[in-house]
Amino acid sequence: MSKKTAPTQDVTLEDVLATFRASAPIFNALGDKFRQDIVMLLAQQERLNVGQIAEQMPLSRPAISHHLKVLLQAGLVQMERVSRENFYSLSVDEALATLRLFVEQAEVSCT
Repeated sequence: MSKKTAPTQDVTLEDVLATFRASAPIFNALGDKFRQDIVMLLAQQERLNVGQIAEQMPLSRPAISHHLKVLLQAGLVQMERVSRENFYSLSVDEALATLRLFVEQAEVSCT
């Protein structure tokens, strides 16, 4: 999303809709309880690989990989390849900025 300025009284419904649509992948990613659990695990650890996450959850490694892919596409985690392993860590700054902008725009235009 290119527009990350603070909302003003000139926010249109189209602006809110665009930000809402940009937020959809975040809402989708956080709408699953297993992805929520993965986010909470990563919030407690600096970084984890798929095997380390799978040890703490009742899911297979392929299922964990799928959930990580969704979180990665939503911009909630980042991946770092070390040797032959992928390590995941929380990366929520941009997602939070998008959600914050949506809330601010909605407050201005919908009140």
